[in-house]
Amino acid sequence: MIFQYELKDNGLRIMVPKELDHHSSLDLREQTDMLLRTYSVKNLIFDFQNTEFMDSSGIGMMIGRCKNMEFTGGKVQAEHMNKRIQKIFLLSGLHKMIKIEEGGEEE
Repeated sequence: MIFQYELKDNGLRIMVPKELDHHSSLDLREQTDMLLRTYSVKNLIFDFQNTEFMDSSGIGMMIGRCKNMEFTGGKVQAEHMNKRIQKIFLLSGLHKMIKIEEGGEEE
């Protein structure tokens, strides 16, 4: 599976798929890590605008990317989350590791 992303001003925006489950988490992790190794990224942004479902594999993928960014001094944030994804962040503790923005750059 190919994911959409945008590189801009030392930032990498990852468009999270509709369902972030075991299979898509593996693919997203591999592609994100490849991009982080290739480019000088200081801000990793996960855009949940189109995401309706996330399971424990997605949570694990997010935690791993946070740890990777800590090693390089970068930051991770999440944007455009619906109520279901916000609840998953709260229950899993991801909200303590990842800065949550209500909207995107324009807002």
